[in-house]
Amino acid sequence: MKTKKYVLDLTVVSAVHLHEKYVHLKLTHEDPLPEMLPGQFVEVRVDNSPSTFLRRPISINFVDRKRNELWLLVAAVGEGTRHLSKLHAGDVLNCVLPLGNTFSLTPPQAVNPSENFSDRKVLLVGGGVGVAPLLYYGYWLEERGVEPTFLLGARRKQDLLLLDEFQQLGRVFVTTEDGSLGQPGFVTNHTILSKERFDQISTCGPKPMMVAVARYAQKENIYCEASLENLMACGLGACLCCVEKTTEGNLCVCKEGPVFDTRRLLW
Repeated sequence: MKTKKYVLDLTVVSAVHLHEKYVHLKLTHEDPLPEMLPGQFVEVRVDNSPSTFLRRPISINFVDRKRNELWLLVAAVGEGTRHLSKLHAGDVLNCVLPLGNTFSLTPPQAVNPSENFSDRKVLLVGGGVGVAPLLYYGYWLEERGVEPTFLLGARRKQDLLLLDEFQQLGRVFVTTEDGSLGQPGFVTNHTILSKERFDQISTCGPKPMMVAVARYAQKENIYCEASLENLMACGLGACLCCVEKTTEGNLCVCKEGPVFDTRRLLW
């Protein structure tokens, strides 16, 4: 699916620090924001940072059409993202958007072409800042009659992000490695996976987590797609820094992804 790309100066409406590592940005524009779909991302220019020369890829967390806002969830883990975490209301952020493909917008492997998502049980599995694109996808599903089930994991309860927003869209199950909230352990240890059967799984987060989720899905013969978080400097498939090995050869995640059927990945 090809969508027109824009280079826009977006104004920061708010920059809320969820804790010392994460900041939630809400951005707007004087004109209506272009169409953006679940799973796509933006490339953000980092201004006034002498050591940051390339744009940073950030998943689209949510698009609020009523307020004409784009939400981004930023983890301050490097010089570029630390600089983004210091933005304030009124600052301007230059973004290229929307980029990449999307999560499944039609039922994957549907036998009946008329089948719709309302007939399916969809599980969205996220870890850390990887929960970001799942919020917009969950909203997209809920708008189409599906109550998504979220399975969210983190090291500790402080690292579980936007739980209130997820709970407004569907059921939320939680794991933490230290047992401070929800069930202790990793997402693939949660009992919901043994109690219920899902038709489809979409996941985003640390690679070891996504690999474990993909293997669970393969074992249970469940369609699974993963949104990869490779380094993506250009977002257009030109710089070749985000190449992933697949069953079809090396592919640029920013152009062919970031969402892949996990059966295509050589994990």
